[in-house]
Amino acid sequence: MLKRVQVETTVREGLINITEAVREVVRKSGIEEGVCVLYVPHTTAAITLNSCLDPATLQDLVEELHRLVPTRVDFHHTYDTPADAAGHIKSTLVGHSVTLLITQGDVALGGSQSILFFEFDGPRQREVWVRVIRDTD
Repeated sequence: MLKRVQVETTVREGLINITEAVREVVRKSGIEEGVCVLYVPHTTAAITLNSCLDPATLQDLVEELHRLVPTRVDFHHTYDTPADAAGHIKSTLVGHSVTLLITQGDVALGGSQSILFFEFDGPRQREVWVRVIRDTD
């Protein structure tokens, strides 16, 4: 079953915790054991797992990626804007998909792990595609 989680971003670069939205999709699926695949169909956005216990973690992640790939005018591909070009590189570094185990009807996350949507060229209306697959064993 494919579901879409809507994400409205309000900043040019930032992280949004989408853990509860994904958990809701998994709960509604009724699947007790299986896998949950998350996919971001955007070239200037990404998805990752990390801690949300300390809000400074999110700030560090955003700032460090910006430091590693700053917005510059000397990118070869600037069809839209230099920020768009930097966003393409950042999304490639972070990744467009995450696969999670489902156990006892919930996504299996570590104690401090959260599912984080990365925006690199916002604000925009975005979505994350969620595929929940039942274990056949």
